[in-house]
Amino acid sequence: MPRLLWLYVFLSCWKLVPSFCPSQCTCVYHGRTDGTGTRSVLCNDPDMADIPTNIPVDTVKLRVEKTGVRRIPAEAFYYLADLRYLWVTYNAVTTVDPSSFYNLKVLHELRLDGNQLASFPWGALREMPSLRTLDLHNNRLSSVPAEAAPLLVNITYLDLSSNKLTSLPSDLMDIWPPFSGLPRSYNSSHKVVLGLQDNPWYCDCRISKLIELSKMAETLVVLLDQFLACSGPENLAGVLFWKAELDQCIKPTVLTSATKITSPLGSNVLLRCDATGLPTPVLIWTRADGLPVNHTVVQESPGEGIKWSIISLHGILYKDAGEYRCKAKNVAGTAVATITLSVAGEITTPEYPEGVTPKPPMQEGAVSPAQADSALASSAVTTRGPTVPPNATQPMTPTKKRPAIPDGQQRSSPPQDEDSRVSGNDSTSGSQRPVIGSIQVAEENADTVVLVWRAEGTKGSVPLTVVYSPYEDKVKQTLTTEVGKGKVALEGLKPNTKYMACLIVKGGPSRRDQCVTFSTAEPAAEQPQSRLLMVVGGVACALALPLIVLLLCKIAGLCCRTRRDPREAELSKETYVKFETLSLKPRTSTTTQHHELWARRPPHDSERLLLCSRSSIDSQMTYKSESSRSEFLC
Repeated sequence: MPRLLWLYVFLSCWKLVPSFCPSQCTCVYHGRTDGTGTRSVLCNDPDMADIPTNIPVDTVKLRVEKTGVRRIPAEAFYYLADLRYLWVTYNAVTTVDPSSFYNLKVLHELRLDGNQLASFPWGALREMPSLRTLDLHNNRLSSVPAEAAPLLVNITYLDLSSNKLTSLPSDLMDIWPPFSGLPRSYNSSHKVVLGLQDNPWYCDCRISKLIELSKMAETLVVLLDQFLACSGPENLAGVLFWKAELDQCIKPTVLTSATKITSPLGSNVLLRCDATGLPTPVLIWTRADGLPVNHTVVQESPGEGIKWSIISLHGILYKDAGEYRCKAKNVAGTAVATITLSVAGEITTPEYPEGVTPKPPMQEGAVSPAQADSALASSAVTTRGPTVPPNATQPMTPTKKRPAIPDGQQRSSPPQDEDSRVSGNDSTSGSQRPVIGSIQVAEENADTVVLVWRAEGTKGSVPLTVVYSPYEDKVKQTLTTEVGKGKVALEGLKPNTKYMACLIVKGGPSRRDQCVTFSTAEPAAEQPQSRLLMVVGGVACALALPLIVLLLCKIAGLCCRTRRDPREAELSKETYVKFETLSLKPRTSTTTQHHELWARRPPHDSERLLLCSRSSIDSQMTYKSESSRSEFLC
């Protein structure tokens, strides 16, 4: 009996514990006629600096408004397991701990509007699976990460207005219709209300879906303000969303080289994916379970809006079979293409003649029959079914039966053909596999290109496969050669076309530097420049030939004119000699006096005497004596 009394007192006290209310808060209990009720707590003391810790545990609605609270600590509401409405509005909250909302499994509404939040712990939404209303209005948020998109799928009221948002991730828009894929006839009770007004939106491809959504007349997404406007770029500043026109925004499209591929066990497989879109999309390879692909991937963008990717699978196993997904993504959207890979082949056990147990003598460097049998057993392959042990790693060849050996004779080591010697070198060398480098184009024509390379670690004739194709072509062409040759010619190429070639060593890794791009030349018959030069040269020759003939005729005429009559040449020579013989002889004193008199005459007399000088024989005077006087005839 005393124990029952103590139990009654304990239960009475336990019922009284939740009724205590914090001194800075007001607690209201809403009772019902059926004896149940709900409790609401309002804390609006301006002097309050922290979230109260002694809030009644049966509180269903908690409001902390217009206080001095600056942060929400970890597990601040841990004991409020029945809390359905939490309002921490118009305070000075700048920090929210990621574990602040731990244990709020039934919380339906969370309002943090009117604070100073520059970031929000979006991962904390995992602790609130029943949340339907999230109000972050009037804060300082500048971005919403793409990782938050899957956590907002169940939110039906999201208010991000009056923040500093310039864009939204495309993944976030994909969770809402019509981009989520839900039909327009979907239940109207699942409408989503978005508050996005009063943000400095930058209108480009990143919010192209939001602009498209604002132009739709009937949709399951309702905007609180239909008159959203652009703040940038400059040519769209102030333009309403439903009037904005964006350029260069194209959702990606994906094409694959094949949708289904079947390849033998241990072979090498290349999977190619091509995508187009603006801006240029990003390509990501994943498996069907979403895990990334741990193989060599080569990507290249030959031009704006175009990108291709090749994944190289070496020595495929059965674990490599399955779906490979190529995902193309840009700010305008996402597209996915799938390639299904199947592996064919089966390992079998070699057959031996009954009663034969050969034990050949071992020599230095020789291989025992048991080791040879083990090697054959590990390399025998048929194509009868998909049952293969998981440790099969290389493509194999069918086993051959050995002939029976008489008793008393020993089996010698089986001869190895060229292929077996190559595989033996590969298996024994281990990490010493050939490495290809310095791939270059040595010669380039309209339909033929010669590739050269340098190989290191080459032992034996190791097979080499050259895979090449144009950029736009989905059909691959292969050529088999040997690593040690270091040179191969690709023939039958298309002129004036850009190609890509990859060199793949059997059993070796494929790296980015094992691929090379090149362009073939134009055919000689289609070169317009050569044809133009030929036409211009012909016209120039036709115009220059008459001029050359005329010039030669002129030169010949001048040469003929220079040939004079011999008599005229002799006469001119005599006249020239006569003029040269004119000179003055020495005179006596009298002559000297006359000479001085000559010198003293005025210049005009001298000029007159020069003009009246004698010429030829008639004007030439003869001297009879040294004292004779000279006469001048005018």
